[in-house]
Amino acid sequence: MRCIPDLGGSKRYMAIVEISIVPIGTETTSVSHYVAQAVAILQRSGLRYELSPMGTIIEGDLRTIMQVILEMHESVFTQAARRVYTVIKIDDRRDITTNMEYKVRSVEQKLVR
Repeated sequence: MRCIPDLGGSKRYMAIVEISIVPIGTETTSVSHYVAQAVAILQRSGLRYELSPMGTIIEGDLRTIMQVILEMHESVFTQAARRVYTVIKIDDRRDITTNMEYKVRSVEQKLVR
């Protein structure tokens, strides 16, 4: 995986993270407004991401991603949600260089055609 040195001398690695944020206790069953505000925070972060119908996949430094996720999670409360359910999956592989496309290609190459 591409290693990113930090100022403290330790190594920081790229991670792939999937997040799904679900507001609970809102006035409507629609959640797109809440999701849009959370994704706007992600856009401003400069992290590479891919929005899907059921969640968002983020690539980058794990520490940075976790800080952004916390901000995204908190943003839902600022929109009057009374409860927020957030699911986070982390793929922190450190033996090879990889990214979102690599993972998909790896599976597609193994499909029986």
